[in-house]
Amino acid sequence: MASLRGIQQPELSKKLFKIIKSENHAISAYEAVSRERISIASQISDWGEATGDDSVSDISDKIGVLLSEIGEQEDLFAQNLEDYRSVLKQIRNTESSVQPSRDTKAKITDEIQKLKYKEPQSTKLVQLEQELVRAEAQNLVAEAQLTNITRQKLKEAYDLHSAAVIERGEKQILLARHMRRLLQLLDDTPVVPGDIRPAFEHSAQARQILNDAEDDLREWTTSLDAVPSAATEMGSNLMPSSVQGGEGASTVDPSVVGGEEMALPQPQQQQLEGPEKAQRDVSGSTIIGQEAYQHQ
Repeated sequence: MASLRGIQQPELSKKLFKIIKSENHAISAYEAVSRERISIASQISDWGEATGDDSVSDISDKIGVLLSEIGEQEDLFAQNLEDYRSVLKQIRNTESSVQPSRDTKAKITDEIQKLKYKEPQSTKLVQLEQELVRAEAQNLVAEAQLTNITRQKLKEAYDLHSAAVIERGEKQILLARHMRRLLQLLDDTPVVPGDIRPAFEHSAQARQILNDAEDDLREWTTSLDAVPSAATEMGSNLMPSSVQGGEGASTVDPSVVGGEEMALPQPQQQQLEGPEKAQRDVSGSTIIGQEAYQHQ
């Protein structure tokens, strides 16, 4: 069905349709990475317990907790990419709605050329030329609407995308740094046969490292500068507010801007969150309490 929809897409929106489809595959891959990372986290914890070494068991269990949280960040990243993908769809939908006006203009132009060649004195030429004037006017408005929505939504989409990449990276770096703190607690001094290693004395410190990681995730905020936009001056007809209501101003139905596979919302619902969405403070899921899960 997806391939059929791609074939049926207007020529103008085919490239963006392909990008959106590819992004869907990428999002599915990130979701799969999240599941695999969480599964590996559980396995490393189980393995550590099976070694019979209390120190290894304690450290590997807590490493598993942090790895699991890193996996959760992959899933959050996939969700944020879906938001960005939804914005790209608004450009695609507008491209699809503009295609008919281009086709109409091209069709009338072609008819005029054929008629001039076959019947240069035909009275139908006047009628066609009048139709061409109207079609060109309508297309002019549609093209302006398309460039307006394309620029606005391109900035909005990749504002969301870049903010999601930075959020994922900063949170995973944060978790990795705490993991390295855990490793410092494990004594790897070689022993000779018959020696008995001392009991692990850093359980409280290891526990505190998890507490610190949880606190850091909860307190994480982005420091990104907002991407400036002048699109607030655009009206519901995808034109500057100063020209709303003008002749031909509604060539592109504003409802085509949003929605999944052309399931369209009302014009007043078009505007998604703008650059301020990059200012999200998305806390990581709770870390403390996952240790018990790792042994299940």
